[in-house]
Amino acid sequence: MLVLTDNGRLQHRLTDPAWGHWRRYWVQVEGTPAPPALAALRQGLLIQGRLTLEARARRLEPVELEVAAIAERQPPIRHRLQVPTAWLEIELREGRNRQVRRMTAAVGLPTLRLIRVSIDLMDGGDPLSLAGLAAGQWRLAEAAEALRLGALLASPGRGGLAGGGKSGRAGGGG
Repeated sequence: MLVLTDNGRLQHRLTDPAWGHWRRYWVQVEGTPAPPALAALRQGLLIQGRLTLEARARRLEPVELEVAAIAERQPPIRHRLQVPTAWLEIELREGRNRQVRRMTAAVGLPTLRLIRVSIDLMDGGDPLSLAGLAAGQWRLAEAAEALRLGALLASPGRGGLAGGGKSGRAGGGG
């Protein structure tokens, strides 16, 4: 999912970890996730010398994937008969560079595909999502979504990380 905007304040509000917007990803990984790997993803991992915030992580059920009708990747990812793959749902409040890929690799599950499926505006409404869009499709924000995005800019916000700032550390460093 990609939100295109020419409003710098909105872009900052949606992407800066200080605001704590949950981003939901569907991740195809190489291997079979064991409960300890999922628990490690949830608890936070040491990535590039820094501990990630707690996340939400679970294995997607086959029926969920059927309903979602995820299109085949073009070009296709490598297919190895001896290595199973699985799909996970991971939700993060941070947005470090390649964070999802680094987290899954840290628990022994390299990422093969990564799809951001939603972002929570933290306003009590449903997250903005890809629901109803086929691969490659796009749409304008619906009127209600545009109002919610405008209200997001007007509100003082909740601040998602203690200390605030882009880094999530007190003092607001970058």
